Amino acid sequence: MPNNVYKKKWYDYLWIFTIVYFTLGFFNILFAWLGMICFITPLLISVIWGSKAFCNKYCDRGQLLALLGGRFGLSRRKDIPNWMKSKAFRYGFLIFFFVMFFLMLWNTYLVFAGATSLKQVVTLLWTFNVPWNWAYHGDLFAPWVTQFAFGFYSVMLTSTILGIITMVLFKPRSWCVYCPMGTMTQMICKVRNYEKNSK
Repeated sequence: MPNNVYKKKWYDYLWIFTIVYFTLGFFNILFAWLGMICFITPLLISVIWGSKAFCNKYCDRGQLLALLGGRFGLSRRKDIPNWMKSKAFRYGFLIFFFVMFFLMLWNTYLVFAGATSLKQVVTLLWTFNVPWNWAYHGDLFAPWVTQFAFGFYSVMLTSTILGIITMVLFKPRSWCVYCPMGTMTQMICKVRNYEKNSK
C-alpha cells in the first residue's frame, strides 16, 4: 500500500455513535443520557488542553454529516452564507441555544419538585411536540431522570436536523460553522491561549 494512502484510525468511525445513539433513544429514551458524552468531552478538551481537537477530529455528528454530504453526495456543496459565519449569528445562536437548554433544565426541575408531571414528548426544532410514549419503560428511575432524557434527546435530535438541513443546502459540515458547542469551545480556547501567551 502506498505511503500516501490515508489509513483510517479508530476515531474515523465515531459517526457510528450518532446512529446508535438515536436508534437506542428511539426505543428507550433513557439512552439519551449518553449524549452527555458529546457535551462534556469537547468542553474538557478545550479547558484542559486549549484545543478544538474534538470538533476537528472526534465529533461523531460532524463525521456523519461529512459522510452523508460527501461520500453519499447529499450536499449541494455551496458556500455557507456570510451572515451564518458572522459572530453576531454564531453568538446569537449560542445564546438562543443556552436559553432553550436551560428551559429544558427548568422543566426537569419542575418534574423533580413535583410541580408538573412527566411529559413523554420529544420537541423538534424547539416547537413541535411529538409523542414518544413507546420509548418510556416503567418506573425504574425517578421521573425527573426520564424528563431530562426526553429534553436532551430533543436537543440532540433538533441540532442534528439543523445539521442535515445545512448539509443539504450548503457544504457537508456547514453545521460546524455555527454549532453552539464549537462556538463555546472556540471561546474557551481563545481564553486559554490568551492566558498562556500573557504569562
